[in-house]
Amino acid sequence: MHKRILSVIFLVWALCCCTYAQNTREELQKKEQDLQKELTELNKLYSETQSNKKISLKQLAIIKRKINKREELVNSINKQVHQLDETIFTNERDIYRLRRELDTLKVKYGKSIVFAYRNRSSYEYLNFLFSASDFNDAIKRITYLKSYRQNRETQANTIIKSDQLLQEKIGILSSNKKERLTTLQAQGEQLKVLQVDRKEQDQVVQQLQGKEKELSAQIRDREKQRQKTQQAFQAIIRREIEDAKKKEAARLKALADNNTAKTNVTPDKPSKSTMNTEPVTGVATFSKDRSYTPLESTPEGREMSINFENNKGRLPWPASSGVITAHFGIEEIPGTKLKRKSDGIEIALPIGSAVRCVADGKILYISEDDGGQLMIIKHGKYFTGYTNLSSVSVSKGQEVKAGTLLGKSGASIDGEGSFIFQIMNEKSVPIDPEKWLKPRR
Repeated sequence: MHKRILSVIFLVWALCCCTYAQNTREELQKKEQDLQKELTELNKLYSETQSNKKISLKQLAIIKRKINKREELVNSINKQVHQLDETIFTNERDIYRLRRELDTLKVKYGKSIVFAYRNRSSYEYLNFLFSASDFNDAIKRITYLKSYRQNRETQANTIIKSDQLLQEKIGILSSNKKERLTTLQAQGEQLKVLQVDRKEQDQVVQQLQGKEKELSAQIRDREKQRQKTQQAFQAIIRREIEDAKKKEAARLKALADNNTAKTNVTPDKPSKSTMNTEPVTGVATFSKDRSYTPLESTPEGREMSINFENNKGRLPWPASSGVITAHFGIEEIPGTKLKRKSDGIEIALPIGSAVRCVADGKILYISEDDGGQLMIIKHGKYFTGYTNLSSVSVSKGQEVKAGTLLGKSGASIDGEGSFIFQIMNEKSVPIDPEKWLKPRR
């Protein structure tokens, strides 16, 4: 009885382990497909940058991204190999156990057949029955003989099923070994490509070292564009704050005048409406744990700000494809002494790709900017900017939702497809967009 319970527990445990391993392997295979898809996009993008005769930092950024993703792919394949090794070990152990159980079943079945053969004569059968002490004992003996015969049949069926299960396990083991060999071959191919990518990266770095002057000129042009965009943000934010203050002052004045008029009508007994007048601070009572700015003096402004904050780390990407080639902050150019500063992120992608809004807001500004177009959108006390747009699909003053098509991406200073995405707060301080956008994969 205990052996049967232990066998059942073992089978359940083995089944759970196999199911978990299968699910994990499926997840790894899904991740591998996603990485392969992104690598295909990166290769296409890298080929486009190679067609540009100008030396480009995008080439280096893209190939570094390729190397990172290729390393992730190799690690993912390596995990699959380890899982297959564990699965093979488990299946080999199960096969060994099944063979031992099958041998034991065959031995027991053989003994029962020998016993039945030796006692096959009708005389032995009748002698066993008539030697019973009474009728009830005879019935029990008949029942025993029937159950003994059924037990032999059960043993035979168990042997057949165990043999079938053994053959299935052997087939699965063979399939696992073939899959492991195929996976190892794929890993070897990816390692070879990874070596090629690293050599290519070294070549690009060497080219950058030999063209510091050209790179320095590009960085100066980008810095001018960055300062111009920053000035536009500052002017717009300053204007929005001034307008909000004026509107709030007018609202409070109108409220005070209204209170004064009601007080003059009934000076001895304030009316119920006067008793429930909202505080002069207006928005200060909205939440005690949060300080509010003039840009949040209206319910709409507060709602947009809070929604924007609540979606930190979950904002949708402004483009469905592309790769970040310039990160937020100051970056050093590999192989050189040069540095560049970015108030947002630059996303490289084919010219004419769709650019979409990341949150609900209102379009405040659309302007030509060094051949491309700059768009600034207000989200309460937050502002997002889209630089290097080749065309726009919306107009100034328009209310937009998250996912609204804003326009098409254009070309950056070096002539390659990209656009810059920025986030600013009410103090005109740039914020790292990567901390607010949801992970790509």
